[in-house]
Amino acid sequence: MPKMGDGMEEGTLVEWLKSDGDEVKSGEVIGNIQTDKATLEMEAPGTGKLTGFLITPGETVPVGTPIAAILAKGESLPAGWGSGKKAPAHVEEKVAVASVVESVSSMSSVSVTEGGRVKASPLARKIAMDAGLDLAGVSGSGPSGRIVEKDVRSALAGSPSVRTKVLTSKADRKVSLNALRKITAQRTLQSKLEAPHFYVTVAVDVERIMALRDFFKEEESGSVSVNDFVLLATAKALGEMPEVNASFGGDHVLIHGNVNVGMAVATDDGLTVAVIRNADQLSLRQVATASRELASRARDNKLTLDELTGSTISVSNMGMLEVDSFAAIINVPNAAMIAVSTAKRVPVATDDDSIEIRWQMNMTGSFDHRVVDGAVGANFMNAVRRFLESPTRLLG
Repeated sequence: MPKMGDGMEEGTLVEWLKSDGDEVKSGEVIGNIQTDKATLEMEAPGTGKLTGFLITPGETVPVGTPIAAILAKGESLPAGWGSGKKAPAHVEEKVAVASVVESVSSMSSVSVTEGGRVKASPLARKIAMDAGLDLAGVSGSGPSGRIVEKDVRSALAGSPSVRTKVLTSKADRKVSLNALRKITAQRTLQSKLEAPHFYVTVAVDVERIMALRDFFKEEESGSVSVNDFVLLATAKALGEMPEVNASFGGDHVLIHGNVNVGMAVATDDGLTVAVIRNADQLSLRQVATASRELASRARDNKLTLDELTGSTISVSNMGMLEVDSFAAIINVPNAAMIAVSTAKRVPVATDDDSIEIRWQMNMTGSFDHRVVDGAVGANFMNAVRRFLESPTRLLG
C-alpha cells in the first residue's frame, strides 16, 4: 500500500484497473486507492507483469502492506506469497473489465451497465438501487457527465410507478459508509477525544463587504464571495498571531512557518478539506480564484496530494444553508477552525442609540486548548473580525 500523503496511515482499495498477468509500465495507473482525503490513482512502481493480488476492492490495509507484485521477465512469486491470501476470483479468471467493476464495493464512484461504464456518485447509485431505477437511462449533470443525486431524483419524479414504490416503503434500511465517511468518522472522533475544544463566537458586521461585492458586480470585475474575504482575513490574522498557526506535538507546540488555509468542501462522497497554500501572501482575487478552482476539483475528486494536505488552520462555511450559528470540530493537527454562518440583515444599535438594519454574520472559532489559551482565541477571532469589518485592508 503506497503512502499518498504525510498523514496517511492506511488505504482502501477501490478497484483494480488491471487483471492478473497484465503487463504494466512504470507510472501506469493500475488501481484506485481511497485515503482519508480523497480517491487517488495508484501508479505502478515498476515495469513487468502485475500478479499476486493480495487484497480485494473494499479492503483497508496499513501503508507498506504488500498488496500485489510486479515481476520482471523470468521472475516468479516467492513461496508462501501473501501467507495464504488469495487473489480475487474475478482477477484469477481474467473476466471482462465490466465484471471486475461489478465486484467493486459501494464506495466506488462507478456503476456498470451492459454497454459499459456509467459514472455515478455513491449516493445517486444507492437511491437508484433502492427505487429500482436503472442508471443506464439517466442523464448526468455532474462533472464529466457524472450522475448525481438530483439527476436520480429528477428521474424518479417522472416515473409514477417508481415514485409510488419509494413513498410507500416504510422499512428501515442500512446504508454502508463509503471510505471517506468512515475516515471522517474516525478523524472527528479522534479530534474530539484528544483535543480539548473550546469555542469563541463573534458577530461580524459585513455591511462593507456586501457593498464591495455589489461594486465588483457593477464593474464586472469578477465575483468574490464572502467566504473569500473570510479565508484571506483568517490568513492575515494568523500573520499577526502566529501562535495560533500551530499544532500540538506531545511535549512541544509546533509553530508553522507557512500559512496554509484549509477550506471545507462538501462533495457527493462526504466532506473534504482543500488547502490554499501561503494564503497570507495572496491577493483577494487570487484567493477567490484558488477557492473556486479547488472547490470544483474537490467535487470532481481531482484534488492533488499537495492540495489535500498541509493545512495549518481550516474554515468551514455554512452560510448558504441558512445557519445562525454552529461550531466545527477541529481538523487535526490544526489548533483552530473557524465556522462561518449565514450573513443576514438584522437590526443593530448604533453609538447614538438609534437602530440601523445592517448585514451581520456569526463566526465561531474552535480551538485546541493544549495550544491556544482562551484569551488568545478571543483575540484571534477579534483580529479576523477587524479585517472583515475593514475589508479595504484585504485589497492591497
